[in-house]
Amino acid sequence: MDSGRALSVFFHAIRRDPRIGLNHIGLFAILAAHWQDLGCPEFIHAFAHELMPLAKVSSTTYHRCIRDLHDFGYIVYEPTYKRNERSRISLIL
Repeated sequence: MDSGRALSVFFHAIRRDPRIGLNHIGLFAILAAHWQDLGCPEFIHAFAHELMPLAKVSSTTYHRCIRDLHDFGYIVYEPTYKRNERSRISLIL
C-alpha cells in the first residue's frame, strides 16, 4: 500500500469523526509520507523533532495530536522518552 492509499483509508475513516482536526490530518499525512519514504515498514522509527517541522506544528500540538491519533485508533504510538532513541509508530490501515 502506498501513502496515497493510506491517506484515502484515513480520510474515509475520519469522515464522521468530529475529534479529528487539521493538525491531526497534517500529522497523519506526514506519517504516511515518511512511512512510504522508508519503504512501508511495519513500524516507523522517528524523533518528534524530525516530524514536527514537516507537520508545521509545535511540540505541544505534536504530542497532543500523536496521542490523540493513538487513542482514537488511527496509529499505534510507542514513545520511548529517551533523547537518543526514536519512538515507534505504526499506521493502522
